[in-house]
Amino acid sequence: MKVLLLNNNAHQYHGTDSNLFRQPDLGNHSNTRQRLPFAKRWPGVVETSLKAGGRNVRIIENCLNGRRTAWGDPFKPGRDGSQGLAQVIEMHSPLRLVMLMLGTNDFQCTHDNSAWLSAQGVTTLIQIIRQAPIEPGMPVPEILVIAPPKLIEPKGSIAPKFNGAAQRSAGLAAELAKVAQEQATHFFDAATVTEASRIDGIHLDEDQHQRVGAAVARVILSITGF
Repeated sequence: MKVLLLNNNAHQYHGTDSNLFRQPDLGNHSNTRQRLPFAKRWPGVVETSLKAGGRNVRIIENCLNGRRTAWGDPFKPGRDGSQGLAQVIEMHSPLRLVMLMLGTNDFQCTHDNSAWLSAQGVTTLIQIIRQAPIEPGMPVPEILVIAPPKLIEPKGSIAPKFNGAAQRSAGLAAELAKVAQEQATHFFDAATVTEASRIDGIHLDEDQHQRVGAAVARVILSITGF
């Protein structure tokens, strides 16, 4: 049973896709689609780091394989990240911070998106978060936009659906940085601390989760008043 305490703790909501999984699968890595324990996933690393620094914080993960920013998946329902987001924010409020690390799946071969279009999807999510029907008196959370690591050449069973994704996603971090500035959110580029998985070219390996989590914790500590 999942218990969420809505008291004076600093709550954070984290919206992402399958980068909460260590899930590269090359056929000879039969266990790689298993989810890492919370403490080894990058949000867990963030929570542990912040608590070690004396912050009373709870990270709430909301993650889904194949989630896009504002597009659906023609083969799997519910992958449009904008659908139901306002209700998720309402459900978990009051929130101190919302972290968004999305965009990778916008470049699956079912879409012909550019980096600019994907960043516009993130703009849509930011607007939904800020307009969510939270209770009167509750604060509108701050937002941290995180650019995912740059896609490299996909490998293994996921390669066909990410065919050409590295080329289509070129410039995503720069476009997300522009959105963050225009929308007055915080920003972090995960590519400054890691590349994508060495196994499948898309996700994060265990050591990469550690690096991203430690870096994001430092970013959060730099936010005024946190």
